[in-house]
Amino acid sequence: MIVVRGYEAARVAVLGLGRSGLSAARSLRAGGAEPVCWDDNAEARRTAEAEGFTCSDLNRPDAFGDIAALIVSPGIPHLYPAPHPVVAAAFEAGVPVDNDIGLFFRSFATPEWDRFDTPPRVVAVTGSNGKSTTAALIHHILTDGGRRAQLAGNIGRGVLDLDPPEDGDVVVLELSSYQTDLARALTPDVAVFTNLSPDHLDRHGGIGGYFAAKRRLFAEGGPDRAVIGVDEAEGAFLAGQMAETPADDRVIRVSVTRKLTGPGWQVFARKGYLAEYRKGRQAGSVDLRDIAGLPGAHNHQNACAAYGACRALGLAPRAIEAALRTYPGLPHRSQIVAEAGGVVYVNDSKATNVDSAAKALSAFSRIRWICGGLEKEGGLGALKGATGAVVKAYVIGREAAAFALQLDVETEICTTMARAVARAVAEAGPGDTVLLAPAASSFDQYDNFERRGEDFTARVRGALGRAGG
Repeated sequence: MIVVRGYEAARVAVLGLGRSGLSAARSLRAGGAEPVCWDDNAEARRTAEAEGFTCSDLNRPDAFGDIAALIVSPGIPHLYPAPHPVVAAAFEAGVPVDNDIGLFFRSFATPEWDRFDTPPRVVAVTGSNGKSTTAALIHHILTDGGRRAQLAGNIGRGVLDLDPPEDGDVVVLELSSYQTDLARALTPDVAVFTNLSPDHLDRHGGIGGYFAAKRRLFAEGGPDRAVIGVDEAEGAFLAGQMAETPADDRVIRVSVTRKLTGPGWQVFARKGYLAEYRKGRQAGSVDLRDIAGLPGAHNHQNACAAYGACRALGLAPRAIEAALRTYPGLPHRSQIVAEAGGVVYVNDSKATNVDSAAKALSAFSRIRWICGGLEKEGGLGALKGATGAVVKAYVIGREAAAFALQLDVETEICTTMARAVARAVAEAGPGDTVLLAPAASSFDQYDNFERRGEDFTARVRGALGRAGG
């Protein structure tokens, strides 16, 4: 546990008692604070009370009279489309509002570090797509190379549940825009920006607010090194803001659309080959084409970003390459779940927006595409031109018919995962890939994208088992 410091004997309100909220309450209590907890869900309050926490309705008019700070869980809006009433009351009372990420960064370093030869370091990864894979890949490369590392944030453990670091340790954090937007402290040693595409626009008041939330990790975090994907205008803008000169190697630019040139530090991938250039000279290269855990250009971008971050931490190119080749991939992200009869079955349930689905579609040939769900703002227009490898789409979701009408490929309205998998398995032949890449949220039929991916996997394996019998 990371003990929260700076609130000794103070009453600190905690709004939202899920994983991050309860973790924050525990760490605050361990640091001598008195957590005052609230969740609009009665069951969540009972869980907190069972751990000995005091739950008090923060909607009361006088709730913030003696409160030093309010800690808000990521899922609770604090600005757009409208602040939660409790957050609005804290603003009105002049009470500082923070989250568990802010608490982590203000409490991570301790006086014990004075005895360390190498201070622990934090790598923080943000962006629209690929941040989970990039964070997990950095963690894998570090541990494969014998470095002690922990993975947390929007993936794995909550940040305050981490073990106190030892000499030379590295903490790798995946941070969503919800987390970077509100954190009062952001001080990573290495910050990574993968890419930007429209997502969560209602939560951030539009694409500008969404980018601003990501940008805070760099502009306010002041990392020693910034690894930035520059294939979108926002990334190019951010890299330009972070660099003092064209040769400033505190910025590592990343691309999968072109060769990067200039006197600075660049990592790019073209036709499946990763190349690193520094001061105008090639410093490393990796053939990514046969790495099973990283299929497609979008995963090559993740590999470039992870490579850049690990080079910033001092790892050698050959050590990074060796670790890339043993990376197993993450569940629900271009995850091969079965192969039978010359057909590959891939679970990319994490492709919850149009951009991530388009990238998944570019990674395979002869695709039987399972898609659909709760459509996000902006429609599906961006998928046009990205479906050239699709043989047929099998559309799921409550609004499957409306979803199918927007696609420029042959479609079959299946509604349920059970029917979609059954039809795709029945029609697939050697050389085909049956790909779940929904391009939509899961919430019309599932609690989250993980449940959707698990359903796909179970039904594929069940159908293949019956076929084999």
